[in-house]
Amino acid sequence: MKRYTVRDIQSRYKKAEKISCLSLYDACMAGFADEAGTDLLLVGDSLGMTVLGYETTVPVTMEDCLRHAGAVVRGSSRALVVGDLPFASYQASIELAMTNAARFLHEAGVQAVKLEGGKEMAPTVSSLVRIGIPVMGHIGILPQNVNVDGYRVKGRTSEGEKSLLEDALALQQAGAFAIVLEGVQQDAAARITAAVEVPTIGIGAGLECSGQIQVAHDILGLMDSVTPKHARVYTSLAPQIKDAFIAYTQDVRQSEFPGTENSFK
Repeated sequence: MKRYTVRDIQSRYKKAEKISCLSLYDACMAGFADEAGTDLLLVGDSLGMTVLGYETTVPVTMEDCLRHAGAVVRGSSRALVVGDLPFASYQASIELAMTNAARFLHEAGVQAVKLEGGKEMAPTVSSLVRIGIPVMGHIGILPQNVNVDGYRVKGRTSEGEKSLLEDALALQQAGAFAIVLEGVQQDAAARITAAVEVPTIGIGAGLECSGQIQVAHDILGLMDSVTPKHARVYTSLAPQIKDAFIAYTQDVRQSEFPGTENSFK
């Protein structure tokens, strides 16, 4: 099956078809999402919390993201795969951003990259698009900016909404093919979505966005921590996994595993 491109995502948007996106980090999960028909797979720097055990996304490195992005590309064949540029891999200069974005395409095989920030990042987005690297924007709550701004919902005031709209329009003008709206008040997100001419991908931004993205670990109930308000748990795998590990451990200790069917003659 032919892999999705940015143009396929834009085609769904123009037909007013909702765009389904997941953030995940390995070949196994990527294969499941591909079979489910998910349109876009983001290898998010959220892997810092879900996979690597960090408290925030800030410690995640390019090497971390490249390794996991490559796994997702290899595990999928249909979905558009987007690599998330981690903290300090693009902010210092346009040249740094171009170098690291190109690494995602060269070394991991992704089809696009994502970066955080609005008006201030528009020149970087424009430069990347100009050399042939599709870019997904990201405004609202910016996890890489947690040490400055925390995790506060955006767009609850007229001034806040105006700033977000300016960010979205700047990213659109710079050539971003889609814009993530994270933690944006739902009415503000709806108005921003109506005002721009590229898909908005919501996470905690209400139903009116052009599409939605969630972290696979959250919707699968894999995390023991409190489920984010923006997520819906579709199945609770954590208790099932724990029960399987307990049963395995007991079988090993009681010499009930391996059985003859698991042994070679």
